[in-house]
Amino acid sequence: MGASSHLSGRKGASVMGTDYDLCINGGGPIGATLACLLAQKGLRILLLERSPLSTAPAQNPDGRAYALAEGIRPLLEDAGIWQALPLAPQPITTIHVTDGQGRIPSTSRTTIADGLSFTGEDAPEDRPFGWMVEAHNLLAAIARTLMNQPGLDVRAPATGRFTFSPEQAQITLDTGETVTASLVIAADGRRSLLRQQAGIGLTRIPYNKLALVSVLAHENPHHGSALENFLPQGPFARLPLPGTEAHPHRSAIVWTDRPERIEHFTRLDAASFTRLVKDRLCGEDLGAIELAGEHWTYPLASQYAHRYYATRLLLAGDAAHGLHPVAGQGMNLGFRDVRTLNDLLGEAYACGEDLGGPALLQRYQRLSRPGNLAMLAGCDMMERLFSTDMPLIRHARHAGLMMLKRLPSLRHGFVQRAMGL
Repeated sequence: MGASSHLSGRKGASVMGTDYDLCINGGGPIGATLACLLAQKGLRILLLERSPLSTAPAQNPDGRAYALAEGIRPLLEDAGIWQALPLAPQPITTIHVTDGQGRIPSTSRTTIADGLSFTGEDAPEDRPFGWMVEAHNLLAAIARTLMNQPGLDVRAPATGRFTFSPEQAQITLDTGETVTASLVIAADGRRSLLRQQAGIGLTRIPYNKLALVSVLAHENPHHGSALENFLPQGPFARLPLPGTEAHPHRSAIVWTDRPERIEHFTRLDAASFTRLVKDRLCGEDLGAIELAGEHWTYPLASQYAHRYYATRLLLAGDAAHGLHPVAGQGMNLGFRDVRTLNDLLGEAYACGEDLGGPALLQRYQRLSRPGNLAMLAGCDMMERLFSTDMPLIRHARHAGLMMLKRLPSLRHGFVQRAMGL
C-alpha cells in the first residue's frame, strides 16, 4: 500500500427517493467510525472529509494524542479501525492522581504516595484503564479502513453545500454533482458550519487558559502509568506513549496554565523547561528527560449546543459538545454518540423507518444530551474545584481523594464508569 491515498467514491443507486440513506459531514474519528459501523449494516452512506486521507502516519505529527477509554476499544474493533492501527497503541495500566496544593516544586513535598493510585486491582478482569493513541496513528488507521468498506462512498478531500427540506437533504459537492440523503450527521468539529447553518445556538464557557502539549523522551520506562497532578494554576498531566526506535520511552505532557505563563514556558531553553517538568512529576522516577519535538498550545473552553437536531440534521461529537480536557473524556463522549447513533439508526433502518424523521431525531437528543451535559458539568466542576488553593476547598477535595483511596467499592465503581464499561 502506498504512503498515502486520496479517496473518491461512486454515487449510490437511488432507493426510496434518495441517493443515500445518510450523509456524514466530517471524516475524523467520530464520523468515520460511525460510517464504518453503519455501512456494515447495509446503509448507503456518503462520507465527506475536507482534508486528504493518508494511510501512513504523519512524519511530523502535531502532538495530539487521545486517551481512549477501554470501553471504546470494542467499538473501534467492530468498525475495523483498531485492527488497522499501523503503530501499536499504549495501554494505561496505572493512574496516579495527586493534589499539588500549590506546592511548587511539588517534588519537595507532594509525591505519588501522598495521592490516589488506580492499579490493575481496581480494573475488572485486570484490563487496562484505557489506551493512548496518537492522532496521526488513528487517522492512518481510519484511512486504511475506509478504503475497504463496501457501501461507503468516501469523498476526500471534498466539501458540500447543504439544503434541507422536510422531505430530504440535498448536497451539492464541490465537483458540481448534486445528491440527496435522508439524513445528514454533522461530525465537523467544534466550529461546525452545519450547526451554524441550522441556527442551532451554542453556549461557550472560556477558561482563559492554554494547554501546552509536548512530547518527552525519558531514560526509564513509564510502565504504562499516567499522572494527573492538580495544581492551582491548572492540571498537569503526564500520559504514557508507545516508544519509537529513536526514543524507546516516551510520554506526552498536557500542562494547563494562564496564557502568559504558558507562553513563558514555551520560550524557555530545553534544560530549564525539563527542570520545571520534573518539579511537577511528583517524584516519578523517569530518569533523564529531554524534549522529543516542539511545543503545541491549545486554548481551553467548554461548549454545548442548545439542541442536537434540526430538519434532516443531527449533531455528533464536538459539533454537539466540547469538554475541558481535565478528565480526558472529550473524545470518549463523542464515541458515546457513535454508540447511540449506531444502535438507533441501525434499528430504524432494519425496520424500514425514515432515518430523518422528527421522532427519531428527538429520540437521539433524549438519549444523548442529558448524559453529555452531566459529563460537561462534571469536568467543569473538577477544573474549578482543583484549580484553586482556597483552604476550605483544598481540604474538601483532599478528603474526597482519601475517601476513594480507603473505600475499594467506591473506587471500583468510579473506575468502571471512567472506563466506559
